[in-house]
Amino acid sequence: MSRAPLILCLVLAGCGGGDLELNPFAGTKKQGIALETDAGGLAITGSGITVPGGQRIDFGRAPSGVIAVLERELGPGRALGLTNCPAAVRQQIAWGDLVLTFTDERFVGWRGADGAAGQTCGVLA
Repeated sequence: MSRAPLILCLVLAGCGGGDLELNPFAGTKKQGIALETDAGGLAITGSGITVPGGQRIDFGRAPSGVIAVLERELGPGRALGLTNCPAAVRQQIAWGDLVLTFTDERFVGWRGADGAAGQTCGVLA
Protein backbone atom coordinates (compact mmCIF):
# COMPACT_ATOMS: atom_id res chain seq x y z
CA MET A 1 0.00 0.00 0.00
CA SER A 2 1.36 3.39 -1.01
CA ARG A 3 1.95 6.01 1.66
CA ALA A 4 1.65 8.92 -0.78
CA PRO A 5 -2.13 9.49 -0.24
CA LEU A 6 -1.67 9.39 3.54
CA ILE A 7 1.24 11.82 3.45
CA LEU A 8 -0.68 14.14 1.12
CA CYS A 9 -3.67 14.13 3.51
CA LEU A 10 -1.44 14.96 6.48
CA VAL A 11 0.23 17.81 4.61
CA LEU A 12 -3.11 19.24 3.51
CA ALA A 13 -4.56 18.88 7.00
CA GLY A 14 -1.65 20.88 8.38
CA CYS A 15 -2.30 23.67 5.88
CA GLY A 16 -6.03 23.90 6.47
CA GLY A 17 -6.04 25.28 9.99
CA GLY A 18 -7.99 28.37 9.03
CA ASP A 19 -7.10 32.02 9.40
CA LEU A 20 -4.84 32.25 12.43
CA GLU A 21 -4.78 36.02 12.42
CA LEU A 22 -7.45 37.76 14.42
CA ASN A 23 -8.42 39.96 11.51
CA PRO A 24 -11.83 41.62 11.74
CA PHE A 25 -11.41 42.73 8.10
CA ALA A 26 -11.06 39.21 6.64
CA GLY A 27 -13.54 38.50 3.88
CA THR A 28 -15.20 40.78 1.39
CA LYS A 29 -18.28 42.08 3.20
CA LYS A 30 -18.62 45.64 4.42
CA GLN A 31 -18.37 45.74 8.20
CA GLY A 32 -20.37 48.91 8.89
CA ILE A 33 -17.36 50.80 10.22
CA ALA A 34 -16.85 54.47 10.97
CA LEU A 35 -13.50 56.24 10.98
CA GLU A 36 -12.31 58.78 13.51
CA THR A 37 -9.11 60.69 12.81
CA ASP A 38 -6.58 61.35 15.56
CA ALA A 39 -2.89 62.10 16.08
CA GLY A 40 -1.88 58.45 15.58
CA GLY A 41 -3.89 57.64 12.45
CA LEU A 42 -7.45 56.37 12.22
CA ALA A 43 -9.63 54.80 14.90
CA ILE A 44 -12.20 52.35 13.56
CA THR A 45 -15.58 52.21 15.25
CA GLY A 46 -18.99 51.00 14.26
CA SER A 47 -21.28 48.03 14.34
CA GLY A 48 -18.89 45.79 12.41
CA ILE A 49 -16.23 45.88 15.12
CA THR A 50 -16.41 43.00 17.56
CA VAL A 51 -13.11 43.50 19.38
CA PRO A 52 -13.45 45.48 22.65
CA GLY A 53 -11.99 48.94 22.23
CA GLY A 54 -12.30 48.82 18.44
CA GLN A 55 -9.44 48.67 15.98
CA ARG A 56 -6.97 51.14 14.59
CA ILE A 57 -5.17 51.95 11.38
CA ASP A 58 -2.10 53.61 12.82
CA PHE A 59 0.63 55.43 10.96
CA GLY A 60 3.31 52.98 9.86
CA ARG A 61 1.00 50.34 8.36
CA ALA A 62 1.62 49.06 4.85
CA PRO A 63 -0.25 51.00 2.16
CA SER A 64 -1.67 47.86 0.57
CA GLY A 65 -3.48 46.84 3.76
CA VAL A 66 -4.79 50.30 4.58
CA ILE A 67 -6.01 50.93 1.04
CA ALA A 68 -7.66 47.50 0.76
CA VAL A 69 -9.70 48.01 3.95
CA LEU A 70 -10.82 51.51 3.01
CA GLU A 71 -11.70 50.57 -0.56
CA ARG A 72 -13.77 47.64 0.64
CA GLU A 73 -15.59 49.80 3.19
CA LEU A 74 -15.78 53.16 1.40
CA GLY A 75 -15.41 52.28 -2.27
CA PRO A 76 -12.52 53.13 -4.56
CA GLY A 77 -10.31 55.98 -3.47
CA ARG A 78 -9.35 58.83 -5.78
CA ALA A 79 -5.62 59.20 -6.47
CA LEU A 80 -4.37 62.77 -6.10
CA GLY A 81 -1.24 64.35 -7.51
CA LEU A 82 1.88 64.88 -5.45
CA THR A 83 2.21 68.67 -5.82
CA ASN A 84 3.33 70.26 -2.52
CA CYS A 85 4.10 66.85 -0.97
CA PRO A 86 7.17 66.02 1.13
CA ALA A 87 9.79 64.11 -0.89
CA ALA A 88 9.07 60.80 0.86
CA VAL A 89 5.34 60.84 0.04
CA ARG A 90 4.70 58.65 -3.01
CA GLN A 91 0.91 58.66 -3.13
CA GLN A 92 -2.09 60.37 -1.66
CA ILE A 93 -5.57 58.95 -1.95
CA ALA A 94 -8.88 60.63 -1.14
CA TRP A 95 -12.14 59.17 0.09
CA GLY A 96 -14.46 62.16 0.10
CA ASP A 97 -12.82 64.84 2.29
CA LEU A 98 -10.42 62.35 3.91
CA VAL A 99 -7.01 62.26 2.21
CA LEU A 100 -4.39 59.70 3.25
CA THR A 101 -0.70 59.98 2.39
CA PHE A 102 1.74 57.11 1.94
CA THR A 103 5.43 56.53 1.39
CA ASP A 104 6.42 53.44 -0.60
CA GLU A 105 6.19 51.37 2.57
CA ARG A 106 4.01 53.17 5.12
CA PHE A 107 0.81 55.09 5.86
CA VAL A 108 2.20 58.43 7.09
CA GLY A 109 -0.57 61.02 7.30
CA TRP A 110 -4.13 62.17 6.87
CA ARG A 111 -5.91 65.44 6.31
CA GLY A 112 -9.58 66.26 6.27
CA ALA A 113 -12.27 68.62 7.44
CA ASP A 114 -11.18 68.16 11.08
CA GLY A 115 -7.50 69.01 10.49
CA ALA A 116 -4.44 66.93 9.71
CA ALA A 117 -1.85 64.67 11.33
CA GLY A 118 1.43 63.10 10.25
CA GLN A 119 3.06 63.90 6.91
CA THR A 120 0.60 65.50 4.54
CA CYS A 121 0.77 67.40 1.28
CA GLY A 122 0.05 71.10 1.11
CA VAL A 123 -3.33 72.06 -0.30
CA LEU A 124 -3.31 74.16 -3.46
CA ALA A 125 -4.82 77.61 -2.94
